Amino acid sequence: MTLFSLRSARLLALAGAIAALAGQVAHADVDTNVAKQIKAKLTAGNPRATIGEVRESPVEGLYEVEVDGGNILFVSKDGGHFIAGDLFEVSPKQVVNLSEQRRTRQRASIMESQSIDDMIVFSPKGKPKAHIYVFTDVDCGYCRKLHDDVPELNRRGIEVRYLAFPRAGLNSQGYRKIATAWCADDPNATLTKLKNRENVPLDVCKNNPVAAQYKLGNESIDVRGTPTIVMEDGTVVPGYLPPDTLVKALGI
Repeated sequence: MTLFSLRSARLLALAGAIAALAGQVAHADVDTNVAKQIKAKLTAGNPRATIGEVRESPVEGLYEVEVDGGNILFVSKDGGHFIAGDLFEVSPKQVVNLSEQRRTRQRASIMESQSIDDMIVFSPKGKPKAHIYVFTDVDCGYCRKLHDDVPELNRRGIEVRYLAFPRAGLNSQGYRKIATAWCADDPNATLTKLKNRENVPLDVCKNNPVAAQYKLGNESIDVRGTPTIVMEDGTVVPGYLPPDTLVKALGI
């Protein structure tokens, strides 16, 4: 485990301590010297880490720093101490995970920036009411189950935007199968045939987007299995949801 690989740690003890301090995230500019000092200390601790922007956090005396493109640290003003994990806001009625809210917004922005031309899209007739992104594999049972629901999701106005995520990696037979769908003259029909276990001749073309989408899922969205559904607002659903549940979650 590296110095900055502790994102999953939960700061439940901290949550109680910050009850009187937590509030809306501040957006004031951080003093240049403070930012430089924090970055210098973190870089000295791990020269291989990529240190992002230093920002004010909701807790006085702690600064929010993004590391390695996704992990968030809460760092002291002198850069000498940090807390790795999630920051919670405690209100009279609930505890809110501020870190997850930030990740959700970030995921939504990342997904909207992807080219839809690189996805295999199943669209409803007329204007979609909503859309979902699905990281999929052709050999997973629940991916097939979700794909069987696509006509019903389309009927209800939901557009399904597929991205490739071969679970066994980029040197696997699963990669060659799913890349065949992205390389086909009719990607939608080919993906459906592969998910239905039909015999499709494998044909992996150059410059297909499967490797890039696999990297996106691993590094930016934290895909841990298939299917992984990403809602329009950036909320991640790790697994299968039936149409009724999806429709309700999308507010349709």
